[in-house]
Amino acid sequence: MRVKDVMVGTPISCSPETNLAAAVEMFWNRNCGILPVLGSGGKLQGVITDRDVCIALGTRNRLASDLTVADVMTGRLVSCFEDGDIRSAVEVMRREGVRRLPVLGMDGTLKGVLSMDDIVRHSSDAGPNPELPYEEVMTAFKSIYTHHLPKLVRTNSAVA
Repeated sequence: MRVKDVMVGTPISCSPETNLAAAVEMFWNRNCGILPVLGSGGKLQGVITDRDVCIALGTRNRLASDLTVADVMTGRLVSCFEDGDIRSAVEVMRREGVRRLPVLGMDGTLKGVLSMDDIVRHSSDAGPNPELPYEEVMTAFKSIYTHHLPKLVRTNSAVA
C-alpha cells in the first residue's frame, strides 16, 4: 500500500507571512490540525500545528493577528513521498514522534497530508498478510502518544 492510497490529497497550506488569525481560520474551516508552510516557488519550508498556535498565543501575550506563521512554525522538516510505502511512513512517524506528515511528490511539491487518523482507518487484521497490520499501527500510535514530560530538577532547600 502506498502513501497516496491513504493520505488526504487536498491539503490546505499557508505561507510564512500568513498571520495566526488567518491560520486559525484555516484550521477551523478545514477541520485540520496542521498546515504545511510553503515558501516561494511552492517549496515546503515547515509546518504549523494548532498546538503551535495555542502555545504561542498563551505565552506571548499578543494578538493572533500580530504574529505570523514564520514567528511560530516548526522548521524541522519531516515528510514522506506519495509513492512511498505506507509502513515506512508509519515508521517515520513513530521514530520522529509526529502524528502528521506532509506528503511530497517526486518533484518536491506538496501533494497531501498523511495523518495517524488516516492510517488507523486503513489498518486491518483481515487476511493472512494485511498490507497495514492493525497491531503494527497501534504500536506506532502508542509510541507517538507517549507523553514525554520535562524532567524536574530537585534542589535541596534549607529551612530557615
